[in-house]
Amino acid sequence: MSSATQTTAGILLITVSTIAFGGLSLLTHLVRRIPGYLDNPVRRALWTAGHAHAGILVLFALVALLYLDHAGYGTGTATLIRVLLVAAPILMPLGFFLSVVRPADTRPNRLIWLTVLGGASLTAATLLLGIGLL
Repeated sequence: MSSATQTTAGILLITVSTIAFGGLSLLTHLVRRIPGYLDNPVRRALWTAGHAHAGILVLFALVALLYLDHAGYGTGTATLIRVLLVAAPILMPLGFFLSVVRPADTRPNRLIWLTVLGGASLTAATLLLGIGLL
């Protein structure tokens, strides 16, 4: 594993603690019955989706990084793939969380488009990596 890929993996592993903290925050909202979360199904669903996507996408990125150095790409393309793999688990959950940041929000605001940007990042990274491995 190259040092750049190892550094990226280290950064992703450190983000797991923030995901765990987010899970604890969601649990606190449930247990303490905090208004604006439990009684707001849109906010609850999007925050749950944000937390779940963060965890899964970090795991996916870590697995994908194991293959990156075998794709035969140069430094520039490999760096692009690393950035795209890290961007997806940041952008997509941010879109879910920030689109209903106020407790009274019953519809997502325009920041929900960050989820689309995160999905595009994930799609580009996986296509590039897959093509490189073929």
